[in-house]
Amino acid sequence: MEAFQWQQARSPAEAAALVTQTTAEAMLTLQGMRSAQQAILVKAGGVDMLDLMKEDLVNPRRLVDISRLAELQGISREGDGSLRIGALTTLAQIAAHPGLRQSHVALAQAAAMAASPQIRNRATLGGNLLQRPRCWYLRSAAHHCLRKGGGHCFAFAGDHRYHAIFANHGCAIVHPSTPATALLAFHAQVELLHPEGRRRQVPLEDFFVLPEVDMHRENILAAGEILTAVWLPPQIPANRSLYLQVAEKAAFDWPLAAMAVVLDLDAGGFCREASIVLGAAAPAPWRARQAEALLAGAAINGETAEAAGEAALAGATPFALNAYKLPLLATLVRRAILAAAALPQDPRAS
Repeated sequence: MEAFQWQQARSPAEAAALVTQTTAEAMLTLQGMRSAQQAILVKAGGVDMLDLMKEDLVNPRRLVDISRLAELQGISREGDGSLRIGALTTLAQIAAHPGLRQSHVALAQAAAMAASPQIRNRATLGGNLLQRPRCWYLRSAAHHCLRKGGGHCFAFAGDHRYHAIFANHGCAIVHPSTPATALLAFHAQVELLHPEGRRRQVPLEDFFVLPEVDMHRENILAAGEILTAVWLPPQIPANRSLYLQVAEKAAFDWPLAAMAVVLDLDAGGFCREASIVLGAAAPAPWRARQAEALLAGAAINGETAEAAGEAALAGATPFALNAYKLPLLATLVRRAILAAAALPQDPRAS
């Protein structure tokens, strides 16, 4: 790690005005271009940023610390029932929040299963959504891969056991955020702040980008923009949700396969609407649209849940070493649908 300056931001607008590059841009220009060492980058919890700096993947001239900005912290319910989660809210706070554990079960579960207790108490929601992928070729200073401006993806002919099975033709990363899978299932939006004070809200589904759109970044965040909050729309009291994952270790590990489901059920147990999102499966959280369509208007039972699990795999193109993800994901979808349908309703429904 090289020497760098440290600056405590006094406001989100000041931080946005100071930052000159996104982390993705800094990693891209670092390869053979020493100008990247002049970059000014933003730091929140610092979990991912310090990893990248220690591995010599980014060498910023200055870090702008936003971790003390109170306006970016906390969870609040608005008058229309929507929820605002500040970007600096930690994963531990999300996992323990009583309101989220009732109205957004899948999100609280996803936050509780991320990393380790020590990291959850430090890692912020904004930082978790913006972290770089955990592909070992991207994280290796010795491999100049496509995502860093190189000529090819080393995972294709290399070790791709943890890589994507969807949208994996140009770059085979999987998105590393666990909460993002649940947030997308709840149709969340991100709030972005421009240095001039302009704010915009972007659906999370539009915020993430696939390699076919931009090979060098995972989202549309621009240099000079700060992710300030995540918004969750009001939930129907009858909605049930669940998050499940499978990992090699029970703690401090990224999932091999994950999924979140949100079901809107009528009194007879028929599904009015379903949202199913797969994690650890694609370069962005992956909507299983065929599975969602199959459940719409159907009764939730073992047969329909199993059919939805199979439908969730539509379009998959696994590699030789990661085809094991197919049965894992199908099983998780089936189990989550049945378990979510059996959950008691939100107390607000009574």
